[in-house]
Amino acid sequence: MKLVQRHPWLAGLVGVMIVLLAFAGWLVMNASAMPVVRRAEIALPFPADAPRDPVTVALLTDTHLSGPDNSPARMARIVAQINALRPDLILLGGDYIGDAKGGATYDARASIAPFGKLRAPLGVVAVLGNHDSRSKLNRVALSGRDWAAAFARLGITLLQDGVVRRGPLVIGGLQDIYTRRPDLPDTLAAMARLGGAPLILSHGPDVFPALPDAPSLTLVGHTHCGQVALPFAGVVYVPSKYGTRYACGLYRDGAKTMIVAAGVGTSGLPIRMLAPPDIWLIRIKPTVSRTYVSNSAAS
Repeated sequence: MKLVQRHPWLAGLVGVMIVLLAFAGWLVMNASAMPVVRRAEIALPFPADAPRDPVTVALLTDTHLSGPDNSPARMARIVAQINALRPDLILLGGDYIGDAKGGATYDARASIAPFGKLRAPLGVVAVLGNHDSRSKLNRVALSGRDWAAAFARLGITLLQDGVVRRGPLVIGGLQDIYTRRPDLPDTLAAMARLGGAPLILSHGPDVFPALPDAPSLTLVGHTHCGQVALPFAGVVYVPSKYGTRYACGLYRDGAKTMIVAAGVGTSGLPIRMLAPPDIWLIRIKPTVSRTYVSNSAAS
């Protein structure tokens, strides 16, 4: 007390430190909060022989399993949250391996282990992200073959420039565009041959401008919705060659649509501000077909 009386500035310094610590704790709490559920409804051209019932798709991405903001226990709660939404299909958008952020870290197989309890009638389909790509600088990641085997053991289909049909949807899953060279033309051609309402699953939004102007839905993550957005200014940085153009949310360009999810984990620092973790629940319904009747036919 006497020290503070002799140096009044100390009280102000202590007050500032308390405010900064509280603010830092708030940022970490934001990052570790349960994700909000965002919803959208998209119309796509269903195959003529497919049932007309809508399909509900859950998108979970950027789990980045590492502490202090994420843990196997939190992921178990998120898995239960998704299962409670009762989606027909669950899609995983990559970046499962987390950074060293001052808390626990997990190897590649442990990073995806919580997904083994995801449940959906049409199954679970996944792609990889840049944090999951094995390289000289990332020895924690698995090779492509080992990743496929690890997901298969969990009953999950991993697509790397591959195509699969799920109900009325044909899903094209791309390699990570930031660390690999996805074969978009071949994947789109394979989707056309297999047939179905076209859904592209990619880790990040940079693929969107390269897609043809045709009805399709692209689901991605990677951006974390900026992870930290500023009041009034909004998102100021996104790791994309398009800057903040595709930072977060729903985008339409001609006939094609893209949804960019914030994901549920963090990268770099275990914090979020004005960019809460999220999962998306998308109701995909068939495009309404219009029958035109000529005047002569109607008379």
